[in-house]
Parts: sequence; structure tokens; C-alpha cells
Amino acid sequence: MQFHKSPKFLRRAIAAVLSIFLIGVTIAYPLPSQAAPLLGLANPPQTTEAAVPPKAIQQGSFVAEAVKLMGTAVVRIDTERTVTRRATVDPIYEDPTFRRFFGDEAIPQAPREERLRGQGSGFLIDQSGVILTNSHVINGADKVTVTLKDGRTFEGKVRGFDEVTDLAVVKIDGTNLPVAPLADSDQVQVGDWAIAVGNPLGLDNTVTLGIVSTLKRSSAQVGIPDKRIDFIQTDAAINPGNSGGPLLNDRGEVIGINTAIRADAMGIGFAIPINKAKSIKDQLARGETIPHPYLGVQMTTLTPEIAQQNNSDPNSAFIVPEVNGVIVIRVLPNTPAAAAGLRRGDVITQIDGQAVTKAEQLQGVVENSRLGQTLKVQLRRGDQTQQLSVKTAELKNAG
Repeated sequence: MQFHKSPKFLRRAIAAVLSIFLIGVTIAYPLPSQAAPLLGLANPPQTTEAAVPPKAIQQGSFVAEAVKLMGTAVVRIDTERTVTRRATVDPIYEDPTFRRFFGDEAIPQAPREERLRGQGSGFLIDQSGVILTNSHVINGADKVTVTLKDGRTFEGKVRGFDEVTDLAVVKIDGTNLPVAPLADSDQVQVGDWAIAVGNPLGLDNTVTLGIVSTLKRSSAQVGIPDKRIDFIQTDAAINPGNSGGPLLNDRGEVIGINTAIRADAMGIGFAIPINKAKSIKDQLARGETIPHPYLGVQMTTLTPEIAQQNNSDPNSAFIVPEVNGVIVIRVLPNTPAAAAGLRRGDVITQIDGQAVTKAEQLQGVVENSRLGQTLKVQLRRGDQTQQLSVKTAELKNAG
């Protein structure tokens, strides 16, 4: 069937289509009100909706709020100590000819005293003037001066320190002093905000921001094997002078004590979890010694892959079993380990009934034991499995 359309019909159809198109354009893209007369509208409709003003930029940030909550509890700690050095008594002895013929031992020496100055940070945890800081900040100091944020200075008295955990308590005489709020560091997670506050490089009241990079980073991994700390690792900038200052969460609570930086790393710092400080701060404030049980071995983690690499090396000092465990690198003389018969190359696989596959695990079991406690050690020596009993002693008696 064929439809014959007249020219008049086509003109009407085209006009209808154009009308619909123009209406659509007008709805999608409304013309400004001043164009209304062009459309023949004598009284264009007025909008009743008030214009929405732009949202004001919020001043400050969570960092600023956190620092405000911390308030003026962060302090600067300046120290002085006297050291004695040996100095030559006559410039003639510096002559290379004299040294070549007579040697350095022939040069008479005279003692010379020097005053060394240091600086660190700390924070108040009690209104009466109790301050937490690092042991290495005040170690060996003859004089400790504490400066508050408002400029007041006090003589600081070292109440106690523990080199193994690098913690110390300093006391100043004061009342109604600002106090830092302490968090529960066991609740800290990787990725949490981390705010470092302190006096780096002598620049007082400096704040830096980062995140928690990882948790339970052992002191051995950090490069200070003489300590016993599982650090909070952060990328918040920590520099000399930050030591002893607080590491805050986004609520302004102390989660750690800034302690160490690695000279060979960029943007990596470490803090002692505040719960560790909580556990011993009262003992330190009373001047008590913190006991640290020890066995007397230098050790490292062993895996089958590491053992295979060792055993395939023709220059290897000894063959080790290809198992998971903790290998003894050295047994220190006159220690519990030496007395119990532990040897270099022994691989410890269990201690006190607990399987151990990492050096940090073994260290944790020993640290949490009692002084004088006998620990049962299961080890592999060559192709033999043996059991030894080791009685712990206090770390300060090592060597």
C-alpha cells in the first residue's frame, strides 16, 4: 500500500517537528530572563529559590586540633655533661719526626675537661612535673634544664632510666602543669595518622605529619641490637632533637615516644609504644631498676632457604640443619647460655614449650620470663635433637 502525501501535509509535519525540537531546546537550555521579551512574555516568572552561598573553607585541620589537645605538655630538655680528654702537653710532640722515632706512647698526656651539651624533647604526664623522655637524651648528664612552651625553665632531676628500653623519667618542681593524654598503643593500626611533636635541630615546637608505616619493628631490625623494643615505624619526619618527644594519633593522644632514625634511610623514624612506657614509668619514677632476663647469645632467624645457601658455600664456617628456627651466632662467655652448654651453630626450635621460628619470638619469651627462671630449650645440633636447661640472669651482669 502506498501513501501519497500532499505538500501541505508535509509542511505541517515539518512545522510540528521543529516546534517539538525548539521546546526541547528551551527546556534543556533556558534562556536568561532578559531574553523574555524576545519570546513575547511581558511578565517573566520570578524564581523564589534563594541563591546558595559558597561553603566557607574550614579553618585548621585535625592536625591543628590534635596539637591543641596536646597543648603545652611538650618540653625541651637541655643537658650538659663533663668529659675528660687527653691532650698533649707540648706542641713539639706533634712533630711527625718525633712520632716516627719514639711512637705515640712516648708522648706525655695531660687530662683536659670539656663540657658537652645536648638537646632533646619530652612531655609531661603528671601535673606535679613528671616527664617521660628517652634514656639516651639524659644519659650521663650533670645538669638537666627543662623549658616549657611558655618559656619557663626548671631544673630537671633524673629519677630513673632504663638503657635497654631507652626510657627515662625526669622530674621538675611544679603544680597544675599541662599533661599529655596517653592512648592505648595496642589499638594502633598500620595506616593510622602519626603526628611527631618536638624540638628537632633546636627548632622548638615543631610538628610533622605522617602515617604509621608498620608495627612491632624489632630493635635488631632497626640496627640497635642492644635494645629490647618493638618499635612503631612512621614516616613522620623525626630528626635529632625529636628524641623523647611524643608521637600522636589524630585525636592528640600519645601513641609513642620518638626515639630513633636510621642514618641510611629517608623518611623513616621509630617510636617506643606508649604502653611500654606505661608499664615501667612508675618504677622509673621511684628510681627502681627494671629487670631484664637474658641468656647470653647473639642470634638470628634461620630458614631452610638461608641454611641451604650457607651449606652450599664452600667457605661456610659450619653446616646447619635446613629447618626453621633461631641459629646461635655467638655464645657470650660467663653467661647462662655458656653455663648451659649452648654452642655456636645450634638452632633453637623451641623454648619453654613454645615453637620459635624468629629471633624476635625467642627474645620475647626470654624478656617475659622471671629472673632466675629455668627455661627448657630444644635445639638441633647437626643432625641431632637435644634438650638443654638455661637459667636466666639479669642483663646488667652480662659479659
